[in-house]
Amino acid sequence: MTIGFDHGKKRVINILRQGMLMLETVTISKFKATCLRLLSDVKRTGHSLLVTRKGEPIALVTPPPPPKPKVWLGCLKDTVKITGDIISPALDEKDWEVLQD
Repeated sequence: MTIGFDHGKKRVINILRQGMLMLETVTISKFKATCLRLLSDVKRTGHSLLVTRKGEPIALVTPPPPPKPKVWLGCLKDTVKITGDIISPALDEKDWEVLQD
């Protein structure tokens, strides 16, 4: 959801009244007193929080984006260049110590 503000009190309040956004609003004094709990609530619920001072919005606290999954399959693709024969042994069989009598 994209939220656009024109930094005006009337526009934000009108959006909230129209029901377009479901934001929880909190005064700055309450935010200051319960900051850690409110931040954990935003992260847990995924809902934004609008902080106001004397009814005027001053901050919008939004949850962080979801983490990208770490994909390890194929992470080394195109990092190795195969040159020469990779199937035959690196040394001749007569040079192997284990086969010597």
